Amino acid sequence: MYPVTYFRAQSVAEAVALLGANPEAMPLAGGMTLIPTLKQRLASPSHLVDLMRISALHGIAFESGVLRIGAATSHAVVAESPLVRKVIPALATLASLIGDAQIRHRGTIGGSIANNDPAADYPGAILGLNATIITDRREIPADDFFTGMFSTALAPDEIIVAVQFSQPHRAVYLKHRHPASGYAVVGVFLADTSAGARIALTGAAPCVMRWTAAEARLVAPEDWSSSNFEGLSLESYHLNDDLGATAAYRAHLAGVLLRRAIVQLADVSEPAGH
Repeated sequence: MYPVTYFRAQSVAEAVALLGANPEAMPLAGGMTLIPTLKQRLASPSHLVDLMRISALHGIAFESGVLRIGAATSHAVVAESPLVRKVIPALATLASLIGDAQIRHRGTIGGSIANNDPAADYPGAILGLNATIITDRREIPADDFFTGMFSTALAPDEIIVAVQFSQPHRAVYLKHRHPASGYAVVGVFLADTSAGARIALTGAAPCVMRWTAAEARLVAPEDWSSSNFEGLSLESYHLNDDLGATAAYRAHLAGVLLRRAIVQLADVSEPAGH
């Protein structure tokens, strides 16, 4: 193991200061991606800044139609939260499908979206629900946050504090799991929001993406039918093509999952307040 200095930050301000003072430092949350990366010598930070003891990064609250989840909240806590299950059941379902029990108890929502793995689940929810990412210095809309493979709009010393979700009318998340990793070969997050339909795909492309051509077919209430997507296909030229699945297969799978999501959404009642 190469030398590395470990800091356990006690506040967001302290963590930001440590990262700013040490350009080669990296933040550490659940460590589900960072620790394996360090073991493989794919990263060699001078300092690790542990964020998990910062109380301001934990917790779930709901007020005025907005669900706020602290960045250091684990997947297991989100999956098991009665509040999340009541307000946005699809988000709890998504969290329950991440990895295995060990990963769900250690991994965090903030760490997942900051890492922006192409096959991670949470980016689909962030984009599908048009969430807002709250950092130590600004608010970033979902459409502006994910910039490319393992890339986001975050500055090197910027820390995610929380994620805010406006309560949708209805939402569904479906994914085809990779049999070994549990990552999404393709995941579809479909949301019926006050601003219209939003459809996010994860696992399909190098970065989470919206399927805008499919969204355009969901304008009127009567449009929310699987038959409305006949003849619609996802262009495969920009999709991932690897040992897990070909680009053509991913394009076909996205359509299958979307039609299933539409059918399942018909059985989802609107949450209280809508």
